[in-house]
Amino acid sequence: MEENNEAFVIQKKDPTDHVLSLAGNPNVGKSSIFNELTGMRQHTGNWPGKTVDLAQGYTSYKGQGYVLVDLPGTYSLMAHSQEEEVARDFIQSKDSEATIVVCDATSLERNLNLVLQIMQITPKVVVCVNLLDEAKKKKISINLPKLQELLGVPVVGTSAVKKQGLDELMEQVGNVISGNVHANPFMLEALEQIHQDEETEILALLDRASVIANDVIEYGDKDFDKKDRILDKILTQKSTGIPIMILLLLLVFWFTIVGADGPSDFLADVFNRFGNWLTSVAVQLNVPKVIQSVLIDGIYKVLSTVVAVMLPPMAIFFPIFTLLEDFGYLPRVAFNLDKYFQKAGACGKQALTMCMGFGCNAAGVVGARIIDSPRERLIAITTNNFVPCNGRFPILIAVISMFFAGTNAGFFGSIKSAVFLTGVILLGVATTIWMSTLLSKTILKGMPSSFTLELPPYRKPQIGSVIVRSIFDRTLFVLWRAIIVAAPAGLVIWVLANVQIGNQSVLQSITEFIDPFAKLMGLDGTILMAFILGLPANEIVIPIMIMGYMATSTITDFNSLNEFQQLLVNNGWTWLTATNVLLFTLYHWPCSTTLITIYKETKSKKWTLISFLVPTVIGVLVTMLTTLIAHLFHLV
Repeated sequence: MEENNEAFVIQKKDPTDHVLSLAGNPNVGKSSIFNELTGMRQHTGNWPGKTVDLAQGYTSYKGQGYVLVDLPGTYSLMAHSQEEEVARDFIQSKDSEATIVVCDATSLERNLNLVLQIMQITPKVVVCVNLLDEAKKKKISINLPKLQELLGVPVVGTSAVKKQGLDELMEQVGNVISGNVHANPFMLEALEQIHQDEETEILALLDRASVIANDVIEYGDKDFDKKDRILDKILTQKSTGIPIMILLLLLVFWFTIVGADGPSDFLADVFNRFGNWLTSVAVQLNVPKVIQSVLIDGIYKVLSTVVAVMLPPMAIFFPIFTLLEDFGYLPRVAFNLDKYFQKAGACGKQALTMCMGFGCNAAGVVGARIIDSPRERLIAITTNNFVPCNGRFPILIAVISMFFAGTNAGFFGSIKSAVFLTGVILLGVATTIWMSTLLSKTILKGMPSSFTLELPPYRKPQIGSVIVRSIFDRTLFVLWRAIIVAAPAGLVIWVLANVQIGNQSVLQSITEFIDPFAKLMGLDGTILMAFILGLPANEIVIPIMIMGYMATSTITDFNSLNEFQQLLVNNGWTWLTATNVLLFTLYHWPCSTTLITIYKETKSKKWTLISFLVPTVIGVLVTMLTTLIAHLFHLV
């Protein structure tokens, strides 16, 4: 893949501000340290030559300003992945004046390996032993003064979520930068000697980390992780791991379906009333009819539809997803699916990027950065679209509710919808694995790489911060991106629906033209046209479909699924049409946002085109096959 050559600019408020690197393993509370110190005053940019984002934030202590650069979480600096290369390069750069290495007090031995590697490349290190509150609960005590003596650099204990130890941390950082505190030269010399022998370096560092850890850690309870082991036995073993994963998936989708229904209707009603008010104001101000129609019937209605449809399910799905992430369950999902992806010639980490795709496929594509191998990263990027994103859920839920679960079935109907939706999702997961196998045996041949998959300790999620983070970092971010592409889409749809050729609109002409091909797929021209025009955002597929069937020139809303179902049945929909719409929703091109993200990540038009064609070709072939079988056996 080609590389990104953007410059990474340090955002200093004052020329005298000091720049700090913030390093550490994943799941050590590094982000909590960063957020507490900076108050989430962040800027993000790419490291030159890489697609890896570095977040930077500003803090001050005793009148001195500091810019903290949050490096990607990594277990090592032996430069296998982009994250490791970026972390190493920045720590060694002239910009970084000191490095804070955050460690997990409950897993100190594993973390010390990274501390020693960083000390090999810079003497200006402050070790931050975080999560002391978690360690205390597990009756783990760490002799911090002795650890400082053995490492030869300042060591500070913190509990970021309780805001403890942060002042002392910044005090020691200031001492290191000013030269008041120096690293022990004997320790640096010993680490340099280890570095001389590349063959034994890794083992020597691991051995030294183990010796230091044994000297400073005392376990009040040898079975401190007994609960974790019991949970892991249930959540990761063959007989229970996958069933529990499927059950949790079903519950999440059921909760999303039930919880989002009312708020979506409420928002749609509010936006409809506001749209009527805008129309009346425009009439009073004598705004020309064409401008009224473009702005209100075109752009506003598309935007309001996207928000009403997307916001409620995202506001439910993302926090639940983030809670599972904070609890430590997602790495267990990756563990359960690892063997399947390994057999497919891909990387087990692809399971995590696939999970990210449920919220937004573009996020899943960006998440593929965690995969070290460029070949396996391309497999993950190309196949991420096979899990439906938040924008496709409304289509799936509406069609399942109308044709397979029943629109007035109450509680049992919602359960039936969730089961059906889970089945569709599992089909997408199976296709992801199958397609990964096909790609790894054809255009992306190669041996699957090995990697370290950490199962972090289970932690009680910080519910308040999870809700804030998931709403601002995920929900509103994805929603804003959808709005950006939906606005011009609304304009295009209005033009196609209002410009006449003969006795019909351009939209109707195109629909009639593609109708014969759509019929081969068990669809019709209106459905296929809705999917095509839905390229900017899948959320607008259903409104365009309604507009096409009603032959109107504006986006049209329905008050209930019953009305919508009747419209579809009147226009020739059968169970086969509904089935093929579900299949084509699962298997069709990525939205424009995802395609742009794929190009940014790969810097390749070829792989962006392949990522477009792979799901589309499968979607066309699968729907044609189901239609052929249904007609051969006279099922319709």
